[in-house]
Amino acid sequence: MPVHADDLPLTAAAGDPSPPPGVVVTGRYDQGPGYGVNRPRGSDSWLFTFTLGGCGLLRQGAARTRAGAGELVVLAPGTSHRYTVAPGAERWRFWWAHCQARPSWTPWLGPYAVSDGLYAVPSVPGALYGRIDAAFGRMLADARGPADSAPREPDPVAVAHGSLARELARCALEEVVLLAVGGARAPLSAPDDDARVRRAEELIAADPGAPHTVRSLAGSVALSPSRFAHLFTLRTGRSPMRALREARLRHAARLLEATDLTVERVAAASGFGSPFHFSRVFRERYGVPPGAYRTGERR
Repeated sequence: MPVHADDLPLTAAAGDPSPPPGVVVTGRYDQGPGYGVNRPRGSDSWLFTFTLGGCGLLRQGAARTRAGAGELVVLAPGTSHRYTVAPGAERWRFWWAHCQARPSWTPWLGPYAVSDGLYAVPSVPGALYGRIDAAFGRMLADARGPADSAPREPDPVAVAHGSLARELARCALEEVVLLAVGGARAPLSAPDDDARVRRAEELIAADPGAPHTVRSLAGSVALSPSRFAHLFTLRTGRSPMRALREARLRHAARLLEATDLTVERVAAASGFGSPFHFSRVFRERYGVPPGAYRTGERR
């Protein structure tokens, strides 16, 4: 069923569900004390926030970060999160967007990981605010569709309909991520490149369908599982199992595009033991079930 901006609350509140997977939704809010959203089961899509003024407080699992003017904070799906106007702040003015992130964005955000799935890019130079604000503005306009060129007051929330509108909106959001990462000051403790983490990434990429575990990957690079998981997350901004699942889903998408294998065989070849589980996580990632993805119904 299509999702429309009119169907969404003007401002999300505690208990409101996140937008369903596969859609692209964006908006601009100006909130005062008392505003907050709590999603104990997390979101079905990635959440991007860019603060224009005031201050917000965002939590992902047990981790938390404050978001001041010029800061981009990103929350990955699947983990409980909460965000509010920061205690003591008079307002929180911010752009936000829910969508499925492109795989290329995670390495750019990785150095700014606060924890698995929480990224906080520190204040970018003020000279870039206008470009980031304009990119979000284009995202809001593109979500309505390129054919809608009539001048009007921007909607506070917009949902992209159709593959063209969704891709245009994601292109604008990609510009936001690049501008924020490119203009931000370097992380205070940027993780050094580690050959052992690179080797584990190569093992995953070479055979995503293999029965990898944290223990087996750690053993292949002569590290304890706990030390390996810590180093991997520090360097890449995601846990080994999150990276493995993303690699398996990319592999499954390629098999659906290039072969006639059944969905059950694609699931098995990509390392998913249950076709039901595979179909569920594939839909979360790509917005459509595997069969629809194969026939070109992509979002």
